[in-house]
Amino acid sequence: QVQLVESGGGLVQPGGSLRLSCVASGSISSIYRMYWSRQAPGKERELVAAVTRYGMTNYADSVKGRFTISIDNAKNTVYLQMNSLKPEDTAIYYCVCQNEAMGVLGWGLGTQVTVSS
Repeated sequence: QVQLVESGGGLVQPGGSLRLSCVASGSISSIYRMYWSRQAPGKERELVAAVTRYGMTNYADSVKGRFTISIDNAKNTVYLQMNSLKPEDTAIYYCVCQNEAMGVLGWGLGTQVTVSS
């Protein structure tokens, strides 16, 4: 099992930036892919951005060009840099890790991101 702790959420005005962090512990060697998902009130949870332990990334169309996911293997940490934030980005953001077979190894409790004027 893997334990994940997210941080970095908060309140920001439209056009602003935030950086989320997710620190993993436990069976780190089993982690192949980590991703950020988000869930807004009344909405289904959606994938935002994903990164493999080797740095390969993919993004939801809605955040391409604005968000950047990255990893620091030495610190067992994945980041989500969020720029040009929009009110539609308001959600609870969750960090999830997977093994190479795409099975879920763990997930965090989430961090709230609110984009509002």
